[in-house]
Amino acid sequence: MPRAQSINQNPLPDALPNCRNLGVVLRLVLLLNAAALLLAVARAISWSEIVERWLASAALLEPVLLTLLLVLYGLQPRLDRLPYRSGVAITILLGCVTTTLIYLLGAPVYTPTGEGLPFNALRYALIAGIGCWGVLAYFRLRQLALSPALHHARLQALRARIRPHFLFNTLNAVLAIVRSQPRRAEEALEDLSDLFRMAMEDAADRVPLRRELELARRYLALEQLRLGERLQLDWQVQADVEAALIPPLLLQPVLENAIYHGIERLPQGGTVTISIGRSHRDLTLEISNPHPGTTGSSGHRLALDNIRERLALLYDLEANYQVDAGQNEYRVRITLPYQREES
Repeated sequence: MPRAQSINQNPLPDALPNCRNLGVVLRLVLLLNAAALLLAVARAISWSEIVERWLASAALLEPVLLTLLLVLYGLQPRLDRLPYRSGVAITILLGCVTTTLIYLLGAPVYTPTGEGLPFNALRYALIAGIGCWGVLAYFRLRQLALSPALHHARLQALRARIRPHFLFNTLNAVLAIVRSQPRRAEEALEDLSDLFRMAMEDAADRVPLRRELELARRYLALEQLRLGERLQLDWQVQADVEAALIPPLLLQPVLENAIYHGIERLPQGGTVTISIGRSHRDLTLEISNPHPGTTGSSGHRLALDNIRERLALLYDLEANYQVDAGQNEYRVRITLPYQREES
């Protein structure tokens, strides 16, 4: 099977499933229990025997699964640094060893007579190894099916969404002050150049928050040049979060929507509030703005659905995306795991 590729046709590396991710853990538990139930159905000859066989297999499966997940949780950072094939081999070996140890420790329960103990230990270890291999193959196929190339393609499309009329409006605003405020016009053109350079560069899956804040401030400075006092900003950013890693171009599309579908449509303008903070293991980004009462435009859905898909690809169930469209206020709240840039 061909490797998934990025938008630049660079092969993306395979990766082990992240056992510290709630979505991955839930899928593991459901997948293995479903496999045990399917095996019980295949071996049973009556409805009552299905339940008996499934409970008997669950008596060994659940402690093995819980123990293995705890071990993988602790080893996850080290496994991530290994080549993919080495990580697969170690994961399968851990599954075999864990199953064998738990079976031998619980042998009086699993095999009260003690008959065929070595054979059963070897058999269950082999089943565990095949099960681990099957689960890893499932997650690799799922990664290919979701295709990180889709994430990169979406990101490229989002980069291309810096609107042409924003460019034209900014240039017109610069032309209007080029004689009366030449220094301010020069700064605006520099901001515009830096904005496009930062937005179009080939970025990784995650970038430091301070980079996104810099891009957002340059974008808002240009919009303030165009809208003047109609656009007011309220920054509420904790001092210790700027090293956090977030997906690129996460703030700018939300701010763009806040201005084009909120501030610009209000004759008196309004205040865009940007609140970013950390709570325990989560990073929360909240952007709110006044709006004229109509929020069903396709512009909102295009950018925000794009962000929702990217968060699902990167964080699975651990990221939360919430939109609260009140009568006179539109609020976007994004919560994702706090990950810090390595020094």
